[in-house]
This record gives sequence, C-alpha cells and structure tokens, in this order.
Amino acid sequence: MFRTTVFSLTSAMLLAGTAFADGHAKDIVDTAVGADDFTTLVAAVEAAGLVETLKGTGPFTVFAPTDAAFAALPEGTVEMLLKPENKDQLVAILTYHVVAGKVMSSDLGDDMTATTVQGSAIMIDLDNGVMVNDATVVSADIEAENGVIHVIDKVIMPK
Repeated sequence: MFRTTVFSLTSAMLLAGTAFADGHAKDIVDTAVGADDFTTLVAAVEAAGLVETLKGTGPFTVFAPTDAAFAALPEGTVEMLLKPENKDQLVAILTYHVVAGKVMSSDLGDDMTATTVQGSAIMIDLDNGVMVNDATVVSADIEAENGVIHVIDKVIMPK
C-alpha cells in the first residue's frame, strides 16, 4: 500500500511538473503529450478528432488510461478502433472517459455517479481506493489549465 501511494504521489508530481513547465500551465492534451505514458491515448484523441475539443476552454475532467491500459485490451482492439471507419465508436469510448467540469479527488463521494460527455454515467467507488467503474485511479488531481486528469489503469467501456 505504501509503495502504491508513493508511486502515485511521485507520478502526480512528475506530471504536475510537466503541466507547469516553462512557467505556464498546459491544457489537457499538452499535459498528456508531455507525460510519456499516454502515447496511445493521444493517438486515439487525434484519430477521433477530439484534440481541439480537449484543448478548448473546458473545464474537463479526464479519466486517462495509460499505455498499459490500452495494451491490456484484446489483441487488435486499438488498431481496429483507430481505423477511420470506426471513428464513431472511438469517439464514444473516449468521451466516456470525460466529465464536464473540473472534478478533483476531494469532490468525489463513495457510490456517486457522474454523467460523461458521451452521455452514460460512470460509478465512483471509494471502498478499495478510488475506482471509476472497474478501473483504479493510480494518480489523481493532475491539473491542467482547462481541467484535471486522473490516471486510470484500465480503459472503461460504455454499455
């Protein structure tokens, strides 16, 4: 537990340092690009045409799956989703990871729901750490100029 907490805090500090490099805050997309563990997420956001949206005013709360989270999907899933003919499905999955507004970890309550930009609700569970549906938040409260990022260990899928 201690090692997980130290890892999470270290990750948050590194990402926060990246967010405020050059003396100014970066938006959600630039923060993700600078973090090095969101290569797949950034590629998916680009393929879905959501870059300008996530660089917009916001605020947004993004539950950001790591590269390892995408790699854990069944083989071929990411490649299939990145094809232009699957853009609508990709947009639905990515927008399911975004909530309008800036929701910090201190704003979360056990068994609360939040409506995503995709339109479906996600469930927040605090019984065993912070869970979003069945994904664990591994690093929280990474602030960007237009919102906040919470890093999760799994790609969550809308129903």
